[in-house]
Amino acid sequence: MAPKLFGRIKAETQSLKDHIALHGPGRIILYQLGIAVGAIIAAFGYSMFMIPFNLAAGGVAGLGVIISHFSGLSPGTLYLLMNLPLLVLGFVQLGRFRFLFSCLLSIVVFSIAADLFSASMPRNMHTFPITQDLLLNSIYGGLFFGLGVGLVLRYGGNFGGTVIPAQILYNKTGYPLSQAFFYLDGSIILLAGAVFGWELAMLGMLALLVGGMTADLVLEGPSQVRTVTIVSQAPTMLKHAILSELGRGISYWEVTGGYSDRNYTMLFCTVTRSQVQDLKAIVADNDPDAFLVVGIAQQAVGSFSFKGHNSRTSRQKPPSPISSNVPANAPAAPDMLLQINTANRPAPSSEPDADV
Repeated sequence: MAPKLFGRIKAETQSLKDHIALHGPGRIILYQLGIAVGAIIAAFGYSMFMIPFNLAAGGVAGLGVIISHFSGLSPGTLYLLMNLPLLVLGFVQLGRFRFLFSCLLSIVVFSIAADLFSASMPRNMHTFPITQDLLLNSIYGGLFFGLGVGLVLRYGGNFGGTVIPAQILYNKTGYPLSQAFFYLDGSIILLAGAVFGWELAMLGMLALLVGGMTADLVLEGPSQVRTVTIVSQAPTMLKHAILSELGRGISYWEVTGGYSDRNYTMLFCTVTRSQVQDLKAIVADNDPDAFLVVGIAQQAVGSFSFKGHNSRTSRQKPPSPISSNVPANAPAAPDMLLQINTANRPAPSSEPDADV
C-alpha cells in the first residue's frame, strides 16, 4: 500500500513540475498574481454589493451568506471553511497537487479579502452601502464577482465551491456540468428565497446570470473573428481579390454538389468583423452566384493575414484567366493558402442548381 501511495504522490509531483516547466517560472508567477487580483475583485463585489443585502447568487459564496445570517460568522470565513472538505474531495478525485495548485490561492485570497472588505468598508467609506437599490446591487455584484472569477479562470485558477462536486459527477457519470451547476446553484438560491424572501432570490438569480456572462466575456473576450466559407464556380478571381484587397490567406478545395453532382470550389478564410462587408462586396463583384456563409469564431491563433495588400479604394479586379497561383503584384500569402485538386476545373454552367 505504501509503495503504491508513494508512487502516486511522486507522479503527481512530477506532473506539477512539468506544468511549471511548460509555462516557465516567470509566467507562473504572473499567473498567480492574476489569480490573486481576480480573487480580490470578486471579494470586493461580494462584500460591497451582496453581503449587506443578503444576495445569495448560488455557489458556496451564496451559501455562506445564508449560514452567516444564522451563525454570525463572517461569509469570508465560512467560504474558506466550507471549501476545506471540498478541497480534500477534489484532492482525491481531481488531480491531487495539480488541483490544489490551481484553486488553493484563489480560495484563500478571496476569503481573506472578503472579510477585510466587510470589516473596513463600513468604517472607512463615507457612504456604505453606496446604494440602497437592490437591482443595482444585484447587477454590480454579479458584474464584479464575474469579472474576478473570469480573471481567475483566465490565469489557470479555480474558484472551488460547487465546481468540485459538479466536476466529479461529470467524471464519474458523464452528467453535464451545465445541468449540475443549474441544480446546485438553483437549490442554494431557492434556499435563500425561503430564508430571505423570494424577491431577494430573484435578484440573486439575476446576479448569477450577470456574473456568468461577465466571466465568459473576460475568459474568452469579445468575438472579433469571422470565418467565411464560399462555394463558387469562379474561385480564381475571388481568391486573388481577397488576397490582394483584404490581405487574408485562403484555403480552398474541390467539392461536389449533392443535388447536381457538379464540381465547385469551396474557399475558406478568416477575417475580422469589420472586414465582413468588404468581403461581401468582393464576392458580389467577382461571382454574384457564389454561396457565402459567415460564421462566428471565438479566437484565431496563428498567422492568417499579411501586410502590403491593396486598399479598398484602389481595388482592381485581377485579370482572368490567370495561370499563376498568386497575382504578380500581390505579396506572398502565408502558409494557409492551400490548393487541392484544381486541375481540370469545369466551366461554370448556366443551368439552375439547388446545391446551395
